[in-house]
Amino acid sequence: MNLQQAVKIMQRADDLPLYLHAYAFHLNMRTEKILPEDLLLIAAQQQLRGVKIHVLDGETRSLACADPSRLANFGQQARQAGLDIHIETSASDAATLDQAVNIALNVGASSVRFYPRYEGHLQEVLQRIRGDIQYLKQHYQHSGLSFTLEQHEDLKSAELLALVQEADFPQLSLLFDFANMINAAEDPLNALAVMAPAVTQVHIKDAQITHEAQGTGHRACASGQGDLPFRELLKNLICLGEETPQVTAYGLEEEVDYYAPAFRYASEGDNPWIPWREMSETPLPTGNVAQRLAQEYQDALNQISYVRNIINELTENARRVLQAA
Repeated sequence: MNLQQAVKIMQRADDLPLYLHAYAFHLNMRTEKILPEDLLLIAAQQQLRGVKIHVLDGETRSLACADPSRLANFGQQARQAGLDIHIETSASDAATLDQAVNIALNVGASSVRFYPRYEGHLQEVLQRIRGDIQYLKQHYQHSGLSFTLEQHEDLKSAELLALVQEADFPQLSLLFDFANMINAAEDPLNALAVMAPAVTQVHIKDAQITHEAQGTGHRACASGQGDLPFRELLKNLICLGEETPQVTAYGLEEEVDYYAPAFRYASEGDNPWIPWREMSETPLPTGNVAQRLAQEYQDALNQISYVRNIINELTENARRVLQAA
């Protein structure tokens, strides 16, 4: 940690905008044991800044299935608790974006996250994404929402950065996930260095890297038990932005047992084939369901404590650097 980083850590770490991420309760929400409204209660109890929730979280009780009255009540509950809302969706086509924006506006959210899921050669996929971004810009640039494009396992950092920079869309930025670049054959710290100019939001998680034929995948695990440079990533993200923090939301996205295979390879050419994939999902347990759901809940709480401990350690390190200066 250098002197400049130490100053930023001391200024920013105590008020880091941590958000509860619904995927940390994925299995509980798949079985409808935890619903969107429950996330607001947990986030308030844990004194977090807000919640990040997918339109489909909660199955038949998800926000996508909610009527206007329930959406309004959800937003009102969040405001009463002093919580910000970020809405997430898992595609970038017009209908998917329309749904997510409609929900976001009805609950009073501030941001919408999306990522593309197209099959085809890379250049064809990138062109379709450009069209999706222009649709979003033309229809929702003045909606009052911000938008983040997440790096999600199949596109490389430079490709994502170029999509945002060429869009001429100030409300659009990148969401950096701690592990998703692994599947695109990239290193976490190198990927962050490339994406850094456009990163404003983060998904925090840990993962074990799986070595596969000519590529790498990842299997998410409890924070602190994986192969990712967790502390260094968090430090570098806190330090983005000169006068003010560039990153405005850190989603606590514990994803124990989530697996994603390799999608990009060191040996690929300039226009590789991008395979189709379903939206992210962790398999439901086949036995001891109640125990697994209870463990998931505890894992989510443990991650909050782990991240706060890392922030405290970074603050102490920063204090020592400043004292020695």
